[in-house]
Amino acid sequence: MPLSIFGFQALWSPYLIGFIVLLTVLYFLLTTTWRKSFKVSEPLKRNEAVYFILAMILLYVLKGSPIDLMSHIMFTYHMVQMAFLLLLVPMFLIKGVPWWVWKVMIEAPVVRNIFKVFTQPIVAAFVFALMFSLYHMPGIFDVIKLNETYHVIFTFLLFAAAFFMNWPLVGNVPGQRKMKHLSKLGYIIANAVLITPACALIIFNPNPMYATYTDGETWLKAMELCVPSTTLAGLSLSGPELFNNMSPLSDQQLGGVLMKIIQEIIFGIVLFKVFFEWWRVEKADEKDINEKALRDFQAAKQQSNNFN
Repeated sequence: MPLSIFGFQALWSPYLIGFIVLLTVLYFLLTTTWRKSFKVSEPLKRNEAVYFILAMILLYVLKGSPIDLMSHIMFTYHMVQMAFLLLLVPMFLIKGVPWWVWKVMIEAPVVRNIFKVFTQPIVAAFVFALMFSLYHMPGIFDVIKLNETYHVIFTFLLFAAAFFMNWPLVGNVPGQRKMKHLSKLGYIIANAVLITPACALIIFNPNPMYATYTDGETWLKAMELCVPSTTLAGLSLSGPELFNNMSPLSDQQLGGVLMKIIQEIIFGIVLFKVFFEWWRVEKADEKDINEKALRDFQAAKQQSNNFN
């Protein structure tokens, strides 16, 4: 059955398009025309603008395109959506917003203490793993999927946890605590390990866990999160099997596997970049040490010659 039966609004989320366009316009006004109102500012860098635009495009693709609709039909799409939304979008946002804008935001009176606590590496890693695991517990997951308010609140909290988890890796605000390169390597590995139990539970569970992907009535109720109720009322649907040839268990297992694979790829790329940066700094330090030693030796030799 074609997805077009759900209508243009469900497929392409025009309200989200408007929000993203408005957010992008405000971003460029803030970082160009309005930056003079900041005590400290710098011209917007090209790579910052690219990262922000990529974040906005990816956000729309994940939450505004048919991928979002499919994430309510197939668990596989849901997990792919979660992987990119939680691991890549926050990273692009952090790198896309100039440091002097972040500095004003994270040093605001109310935000300062929250930010200081939740960006501590140990806290950030455990909170994200806990939130991700709780979200995908069968009882909690189905409740969230059936209530729009709960869904909005929990998705926001999960995204905030992902933001805090990514900050120690790519945050670069002067005056803020920074992790050493070796610590970052350990932090990346720890994050990969902490999320593994939740993925393993999804992959190796012998039974489908989520009623919102298996029970027709529950699934139809959950679809109201992305499809107008008036549209659903005019359709005769029995369940997600109308749009999916996979069994619920296979769909669930594939979703868990893809989540883990995407996480490993993203973290692997970040791990390589951190390792390369660490190696480059170490080489630069080694060169500086050798040059200083050579200068000291030449100075001592010159002094010895003058004495003789």
